[in-house]
Amino acid sequence: MTIPTSALRYGSVCSGIEAVSVAWRPLGLEPAWFAEIDRFACALLAHHYPRVPNLGDLLHLPARMLAGELFAPDILVGGTPCQAFSLAGLRQGMADPRGALTLCYVELADAIDHIRACGRRQPAVFVWENVPGVLSDSANAFGCLLAALAGEDTPLCPPRQRWSHAGEVLGPRRTVAWRVLDAQYFGVAQRRQRVFVVASARAGFDPAEVLFEREGLRRDSAPQRTQQQDIACTLTTRNAGGDLGCLQPVMSPLCLANGQGSAELLQDGAPTLTCNHEAPILVQTMAVRRLMPVECEALQGFGRDYTRIPWRNKPAECCPDAPRYKVLGNSMAVPCMVWIGRRLLRALGQTG
Repeated sequence: MTIPTSALRYGSVCSGIEAVSVAWRPLGLEPAWFAEIDRFACALLAHHYPRVPNLGDLLHLPARMLAGELFAPDILVGGTPCQAFSLAGLRQGMADPRGALTLCYVELADAIDHIRACGRRQPAVFVWENVPGVLSDSANAFGCLLAALAGEDTPLCPPRQRWSHAGEVLGPRRTVAWRVLDAQYFGVAQRRQRVFVVASARAGFDPAEVLFEREGLRRDSAPQRTQQQDIACTLTTRNAGGDLGCLQPVMSPLCLANGQGSAELLQDGAPTLTCNHEAPILVQTMAVRRLMPVECEALQGFGRDYTRIPWRNKPAECCPDAPRYKVLGNSMAVPCMVWIGRRLLRALGQTG
């Protein structure tokens, strides 16, 4: 496929199953390359995006970028592994090699801007995603990330024990904004909070214009309910334009459990996908059943059977469920990325 020279192109790292491409390609953004090492996710990328190169391990990309081997995209997007900052991953933070990939992301960002400057091109825009646990990491991983992106010499420190759910830093190298968004307020029936960071040194571009809404309702504040209250069967969402959207159905009342049977009652009635190999369990009244992969796909905003692919020399009809649950649990939620993509285009003076 020939990419129009006017199209903004993005590089995706820790690409997973490319929620970014599902969200952004309909907006006119085009992928320049992916970077993923999980075998099943790689097979899925090759199946759905056969003409987009997969560069593999993120650790090798900064050096390859500086060597001139790679295209320096307009946007770099990625969610470095969240397990290092999640309860499921025992919160080892930057001591976990997966957490250290966050700093490699910054090295790649610096390399991209260097190459673009050499070619007299505007600095790139950087989009990063992770679990809210990074905001309270004991090693101040988020302060390290903010400082590295902004161009500060020492880690930034939060005013209290943890970073707030939204903010902006103006540094000598880049302006950096962040905000926690919850997927349940973007039209999918699951509670999924994630930290999104947007950073850039681009002239006339303010990351806050992407993540912060000057008017309208905030969509990252959960409804005030207690476990004793009845859980509503509908969820009000607002679309990217700020208008009141349609009501979205929510499975309710319910709780989710992992494959070992432990369950957590979800206060607001929306399930949360985990990234283990087992199917989440749906508990509704006295009935217990496992969520099917197609339900997990819908909870993340993917089309039906998006993760049902040919695998290990067998046809898609024989694709096992376990790797599908894993990659879906690790993925970004598509509707959140649609919202960010539209606002990125608007802030960059593009249509979308």
